[in-house]
Amino acid sequence: MTAGSRAGAATPPAEPNYAEAYSRESFREKLTAFAPVAGKEVIRRALILYRCLKDPATPKWARARVIAALGYFIFPLDAIPDVVPLTGFSDDLGVLALALATVAFHIKPEHKQQAEEKLADWFS
Repeated sequence: MTAGSRAGAATPPAEPNYAEAYSRESFREKLTAFAPVAGKEVIRRALILYRCLKDPATPKWARARVIAALGYFIFPLDAIPDVVPLTGFSDDLGVLALALATVAFHIKPEHKQQAEEKLADWFS
């Protein structure tokens, strides 16, 4: 046993790689299943980021940030589990808002318009 180790100390769990949680299919499944519960603002931000991700002009670094944020949105076990009433998506909203701020320069009006059109389909 070394000076810095403790007998029987458990290894802390590894941080989840949220980017690995992202896939187009899992994103669509999450949106379909949770849109009414998550609310319009969470879904709006997720859709804007998704449209930015799909734009070939979006640089790789920005796409990586978007994938990580959408992966966090999809990941079932995050800071506040999505099944918690009223607050379950508040952490997701924060992560999505931070990602939007980080890649704001690459968000185009058409990304926002496409998100609004989809929102109108789901929330009308």
